[in-house]
Amino acid sequence: MICLTGDIHHSSLRTGNQQHCDIPETRVAARYLRMLEEARVHCTFFVSGRTFLEDWADLRLICESEWVEIGGHTWSCFEPAWVHRIAKKACGSYNGPTWFQLLDVHRTREIARRVSGRTIWSWRNHMYMHGKNTDKALARCGIRFCSDSVQADALGPKWHPDGLFHFPINVIPDHEHLYHAERTPMWVANWRRRYGFCDDFGPESYYIDEWTDLVLDGLRRNEARGAVSNLIIHPITMYLCDGFRSFRRILEFIASKKTVQMQWFWNRMPHAAENIEGSYGSQMPRVTP
Repeated sequence: MICLTGDIHHSSLRTGNQQHCDIPETRVAARYLRMLEEARVHCTFFVSGRTFLEDWADLRLICESEWVEIGGHTWSCFEPAWVHRIAKKACGSYNGPTWFQLLDVHRTREIARRVSGRTIWSWRNHMYMHGKNTDKALARCGIRFCSDSVQADALGPKWHPDGLFHFPINVIPDHEHLYHAERTPMWVANWRRRYGFCDDFGPESYYIDEWTDLVLDGLRRNEARGAVSNLIIHPITMYLCDGFRSFRRILEFIASKKTVQMQWFWNRMPHAAENIEGSYGSQMPRVTP
């Protein structure tokens, strides 16, 4: 079973990817969506709140697709950054205090509901940024799934005692492990020296063909060990790397398996009240279609 996810950011954020792209990120995502629909593959897109205001013309097609679940990706992707740097020093969390996170989630959910008619139940913070009060804030706002971590050995969604499921990424991510856009080998080497980056899949970046092989190996590995694969593949990253050529290889494999949106699990898994330890420990509970 595979849960394909991707993040979509508002145009004014001006990410490195956006600056290297010849069309808006939401338009790239719409092309990605057409491939998903042709392959009959489900996806969860985590979308920043401001995207509904700035890029609705293209985002509308995505929100209207039955193959897509819309999740939240913060209101403005932690901009302006100076506010969050102050929050980090003042309260020990880049995400800000609980009240600020509650406001961020509420604004994002409300704009999605008002503009698209969609209700956001799943969440991924920009840059996987997860603070000490994030789980409580998300649960209080009605979020059911959070996918803010990268854990190679994760088996699937796991109940968190604060009242929601954690759903870690367990296939090598794209953005931070791929050479693309400004992420040249020299840029990546400097970035690694400065920040000491390393996740569960190591510190290395790869060219698109090698990375694609690693993704396919990871999907097969998860299938063999009975894990639900949760992978993140940004539309804009695939477009910048090779115009979706390698993504088509991955999509061909994914289309041969059962694909689900994150929200699919909600009514198919026991909650904490039905579990003695309040979490699933090392084992993924059995789910039924």
